[in-house]
Amino acid sequence: MTLDIEKAFLELDQLTSAIEETENEPYLESLIFALRAIQTEEALDLPNKKTAENLASLKKSFFDEDTTSESIRKVIQLSLIKGMKGSTQHQHLVTPDSVAMFMGYFIQKLMPDTKQFRLFDPASGAANLLTAVINQVEANVTGYGSEIDPTLIQLAVESANLQKVEVEYFHQDSLTPFLLEPVDTIVADLPVGYYPNDEQASKFELNADEGHAYSHHLFIEQSMMYTKDAGYLLFLIPNFLFTSDQSDNLQKYLRNNAHILALLQLPLSMFSSEQHAKSILVLQKHGKETKPPKQTLMAQLPSFKDVHATHNILKKIDDWFKTEK
Repeated sequence: MTLDIEKAFLELDQLTSAIEETENEPYLESLIFALRAIQTEEALDLPNKKTAENLASLKKSFFDEDTTSESIRKVIQLSLIKGMKGSTQHQHLVTPDSVAMFMGYFIQKLMPDTKQFRLFDPASGAANLLTAVINQVEANVTGYGSEIDPTLIQLAVESANLQKVEVEYFHQDSLTPFLLEPVDTIVADLPVGYYPNDEQASKFELNADEGHAYSHHLFIEQSMMYTKDAGYLLFLIPNFLFTSDQSDNLQKYLRNNAHILALLQLPLSMFSSEQHAKSILVLQKHGKETKPPKQTLMAQLPSFKDVHATHNILKKIDDWFKTEK
């Protein structure tokens, strides 16, 4: 029997809210306790019989042999979205599923015959993007994620465990060195803003000439360092990435280190305002046998509710891949 995502979310939400009340913890911290309780026999101070029934139902449905990792991720994602709406911290945001879908689809097209690869998200948050991509591609993927926020990384660990997805996490500032061999592919929803650690920023080529460097620029450079030659990088970027101050240095850096394969602008309807709009940037790191595309794929993605327009854009992408072979 397939998992009823809406029913499971309501049960998880009620369980989380009950923990929030009894433990006097914020919703996201309470969600950690809830996800842990589903996987363990850890005793919880549950307020009533209904909450205990919700927990028992979630244990049964999440561990049913017909339940997929992706359906579990979607249930957890709904709870993350609810929790992050009530969060005051700007970094508590969930990457939309449509973005993860396109990134996964693109990786599949870039590496159609690859049976296994290593994937790293240096700005993994609660790892919704990372696990969504892993669940989507057909290859056997070993995942890595990095996140400095203690709440988000605990959520990421519990979520990956419930999905039975193999991910190794680094709890650290993602712009400091990793004990990680370069990976095949990077995905990241780039954190946008200034990076406050000027001393660490000074070690980067994309450090600012004066004032603070942009964290989104440094994340691109850091990602390049941990990508194999000829590896792929897929970023969710702000639309102003190539027009803001310091962008000249970024463009020069990219010309010297990568091929820009595609720039896919997401529909404006996904964002609260035009200044918050984003695009998917697809890069290939320079390698011995790599060459720039005959033509960079530029596209304005339609609303994903428009099935006909989405079908047309997928055909355009397929045609681009055929001409690039």
